[in-house]
Amino acid sequence: MSILEDLYYGKWYPSERIKPKNPELELTHQKISASMETLKARLPEQEYKLIEELSDLNDVLISILSASDYISGYKTGVLMMLEIFDGKNYRN
Repeated sequence: MSILEDLYYGKWYPSERIKPKNPELELTHQKISASMETLKARLPEQEYKLIEELSDLNDVLISILSASDYISGYKTGVLMMLEIFDGKNYRN
């Protein structure tokens, strides 16, 4: 199936296709998990829940920023293609 067909049928999920192969990313993820486990063991349940809520909000923020970056990059790519094909400057 083509990308256009996937888009039409709602089967194109760019955020799920991103699989960074950066070892630093995995190391950072492991450090975060270990720190969360340490906090869970040391803090009272209510305080740990607050940290979990903060972490969830941070995940939402990262998702919003990632979507914005993705859209910006896509638009830049399209503008570059337009400039290449018709020679006009499309910068804002």
